[in-house]
Amino acid sequence: MTVFVTGGAGFIGSNFIFYMLHKHHDYRIVCIDSLTYAGNLSTLSSVMDDPAFRFARISITDKEGIDKIFEEEHPDTVVNFAAESHVDRSIENPSIFLETNIIGTQILMDACRKYGVKRFHQVSTDEVYGDLPLDRPDLFFTEKTPLKTSSPYSASKASADLLVLAYHRTYGLPVSVSRCSNNYGPYQFPEKLIPLMVINALNGKPLPVYGSGENVRDWLYVEDHCKAVDLIIHNGEAGTVYNVGGHNEMRNIDIVKTIIGILGKDESLIKFVEDRKGHDRRYAIDPAKISTDLGWKPETAFAEGLKKTVQWYLDNQIWWEEIISGEYREYYDKMYAKRLV
Repeated sequence: MTVFVTGGAGFIGSNFIFYMLHKHHDYRIVCIDSLTYAGNLSTLSSVMDDPAFRFARISITDKEGIDKIFEEEHPDTVVNFAAESHVDRSIENPSIFLETNIIGTQILMDACRKYGVKRFHQVSTDEVYGDLPLDRPDLFFTEKTPLKTSSPYSASKASADLLVLAYHRTYGLPVSVSRCSNNYGPYQFPEKLIPLMVINALNGKPLPVYGSGENVRDWLYVEDHCKAVDLIIHNGEAGTVYNVGGHNEMRNIDIVKTIIGILGKDESLIKFVEDRKGHDRRYAIDPAKISTDLGWKPETAFAEGLKKTVQWYLDNQIWWEEIISGEYREYYDKMYAKRLV
């Protein structure tokens, strides 16, 4: 079986590749990634020489390039992790999000139709549902929750989801969609909350927290997410959406303080910054459907997963130092330096 993993040099995609190569020894895994700012080829260094693995530097918006790799490999399954995914960046420059997240998805599905792919899986996000009130802990996102996006990023992902489901209804393309909560774990790009706080704390730099830090997110350890996607592509029903959540709701400020405690740093490093435009208040997923239908449950408690994640960044300093020495530093300065309050 040949599985295409788009966006496989990014955070979740690379972890999925490692998981699949470890679990399915008879599979061929082909990584497609354009190596934009968040794609890091060094992340895949441990598998580059694996005969069951191939890397192809192609953008999912490159129709000719996509057709060529499909013609060469004839994949059975395509898992689409490729996406522009940072909300702040989408607010600064929405157009690239529309091009990659919508048009790129369409190009992939057209190739799937042409070459008879048996399953196209779209990796989406809980952000397509908008947010929930902080004072209603009884409310959760289900697969039937109406889509109500808050940012250009989430709007582009919701658009892609609808397009994927439309391809199933119109063309009979065998598709599935998963909407996950916030992932964390090894190899996450340093602009995201947890690695940003770990790295800044290690360097004695300010820890920028939006608003008052009261926003709540449901956190999912990346390996648990990989297991869910593996189940869906093998056993999930075509044309179906599955919510994948960790049952680990935490306020942003509490996560930051926990990281500070793990690292033995002082809370004086916390600096509250101007809140993000349209900042969602709370995300919380009900994963009952995937649990009932496919037997999946999150296995990693947040406290355990966070400690493992912090330790990974301590043990892999060269990996993240190479990232923050380039374009990311310029982006960081632009987004945060003038927002400290």
